Amino acid sequence: MRKINILIADDQQIIIDGLKSLLAEKDDIQVVGEAVDGEAVLDFIKNQPVDIVILDIEMPKLSGIEVTKIIKRDFSKVKVLILSMYNNEKFVHNVIEIGADGYILKNKGKEELALAIKYIAEGDEYFGREVEKTFRLSQKKKNLESQNVQLTKREIDVLKLIAIGDTTPIISEKLFIAHSTVETHRRNLIEKTNVRNSKGLVKYAIDNGYL
Repeated sequence: MRKINILIADDQQIIIDGLKSLLAEKDDIQVVGEAVDGEAVLDFIKNQPVDIVILDIEMPKLSGIEVTKIIKRDFSKVKVLILSMYNNEKFVHNVIEIGADGYILKNKGKEELALAIKYIAEGDEYFGREVEKTFRLSQKKKNLESQNVQLTKREIDVLKLIAIGDTTPIISEKLFIAHSTVETHRRNLIEKTNVRNSKGLVKYAIDNGYL
């Protein structure tokens, strides 16, 4: 039976030792390394085979969020399980947005930790019950906020064209406005709809019936 190779990353050695002790009881799980900062995580997975990184959010040098982004970009086969004491909307939303494979709270027992590892190793996602509840509330709040967004007629025109993939020059030509005006509308739309980029505007347009 092939064991699941685990790297544990936390800035507190006592947490690392505790997790190693818990996982030592599992025959199908093997802790192959540990790291106390974000850079050490990346250095390790560059040189050693790792299936899952158990990652804290707050770490020196590179945060868990930053490390997760890099792993998902450069080490796509490595899975990330966030283990944190934080269960607020900001952290949960960020973790899910950047593609982490799981998120559980540090106050949960070894059985949930082992279950999360099993799910993730099999290609599924695992988010603890409390984390899922927080995410659902965050999404509900976000949806309510999006319903209250007031867009001008011109902003709607620009949004619709962005959503079908038109570039700034094409939008400028179609609407008979300057390139700089298109970019101003784009920035205003991003700010009003609370998304990060044009890709987010496309999703917003689809979700809110502008296409």
